[in-house]
Amino acid sequence: MTICTNLNIFGSTDKKNVYICVTMQNEPKEKRGRIAAVGTFDGVHLGHKSVLNLLKSQGLQRQLEPVAFTFRRHPLCLINPANEPPELTPLWKKKKLLDEAGVSPIVLDFDEALRATSALQWMERLVNEFGVKVLVVGYDHTFGSDGINMSVEDYRNLGRSIGLEVILGDEIEGVSSSAIRKAVKDGDMPAARKMLGRPFSITSKVTEGNKLGHSLGFPTANIMPPAGGALPKPGVYAAIVKTLSDGRKFPAMVNIGTRPTVMRGNDTVLEAHLIGFSGDLYGKEITVRFLKRLRDEKKFDSIEALKNQLAADKIETEDLIKSESGLK
Repeated sequence: MTICTNLNIFGSTDKKNVYICVTMQNEPKEKRGRIAAVGTFDGVHLGHKSVLNLLKSQGLQRQLEPVAFTFRRHPLCLINPANEPPELTPLWKKKKLLDEAGVSPIVLDFDEALRATSALQWMERLVNEFGVKVLVVGYDHTFGSDGINMSVEDYRNLGRSIGLEVILGDEIEGVSSSAIRKAVKDGDMPAARKMLGRPFSITSKVTEGNKLGHSLGFPTANIMPPAGGALPKPGVYAAIVKTLSDGRKFPAMVNIGTRPTVMRGNDTVLEAHLIGFSGDLYGKEITVRFLKRLRDEKKFDSIEALKNQLAADKIETEDLIKSESGLK
């Protein structure tokens, strides 16, 4: 089954006539009877959490399974690849966060083969093939080939004709995936954290580097960020690093940049010095949770000046971590 919509799922109040098509596999009959929302849910931020909490509370009240339909890739990856935004959360993490919020994720493969499904046809398919009885929409949510100018009341009237109730989720002003991407790009980690409800993080494997950090007295774990993922502005950051093999957490100084004092070239690297860690992390996965941007990356006049700055960065990072609760 293919459903085509023009959901306004980009965190903007602009009603853009953007169509998406998704191919859905029928779910088992025993799972039917659902309350649902549809969107990219990139970041699973506080705005999303408001919708998810409504799904969960209304699902409990109505004895319906709360589900979130989301996408394997952002719709723009096919519609306009040049404008596909960097991911705040890879698919595995998105699914995990939705599960932790108490809402079952249903991942849809993006398909633009069909674009002409009307809002009513969309609803009929949700009802008939997925057992959706209640649909939660956002304040700027539109869908259907004919839905670009529809209001929430229009959708309610359509839903009422086929036994599908449409309810409006609460708006959290200023919170959107786009705004979080901008904060991350600008290095404003407190702003990103405020909208996400948690620190922005990157999870990846540690790769072997050139061991320059060892020679400076600050050994680092070199990290390869996931392709297509959001990356903070170059600079030095205070962070918490979690080693996924054993769940330990360490304060960390993280550098994103080209290491101009010790290296030539323009290749961007992400490296973390885990304060208090000893051992080998090569090939292991770690999660870097960014707390604050400490300074710009800069080229120092000497190695000794660089080492002195790193020592100062370490003190600032440790002081910041001491003030954090639940992240030590």
